[in-house]
Amino acid sequence: MELKIRGEKIKITSAMKEYIEEKLGKLDKYLENSETVCAHIIVKVRNHEQKVEITIPLKSFILRSEETQEDFYAAVDKTIDKLERQVRKNKTRLMSKHEKANFDFNFDSIIPDKKEDKNQKKIVKRKAIEIKPMSEEEAILQMELIGHEFFMYKDRNTMETAVVYKRKDGNYGILESE
Repeated sequence: MELKIRGEKIKITSAMKEYIEEKLGKLDKYLENSETVCAHIIVKVRNHEQKVEITIPLKSFILRSEETQEDFYAAVDKTIDKLERQVRKNKTRLMSKHEKANFDFNFDSIIPDKKEDKNQKKIVKRKAIEIKPMSEEEAILQMELIGHEFFMYKDRNTMETAVVYKRKDGNYGILESE
């Protein structure tokens, strides 16, 4: 697995890099063609806490997890444990819903808005995404895997844009375009 490790307010040492490589190796058994997979790791420092974010974009879905701890190694362990739990929890759903292997990676570009009026609410992040055709179940799975409250997709049957979202009661809702 290829690793792209970036530190914010911290210098990534070789020991830190080796530890991340060793721990991410646990995920290789779940991925076919793991040598073509690229993991994006961001390590951030805020006060006394260390935050580790790991994103692994795959062709059919995205694995993502983040954890904040006082100790870097504990944060890495917990983040990777979360990723492994995501894969194990959804293994049968992933196997039945997605084609095997053939991974490719595209990271969406993030373009911040540059409005200068500080008193006015403004857009602070903009993301371009590729909307893929999928079923409602696949969209729910993708939303759960990335840990968001909503997910935009193209309905496989109607080829219309739709948004699935998690409701406060724990169920799901779908917004469809007309």
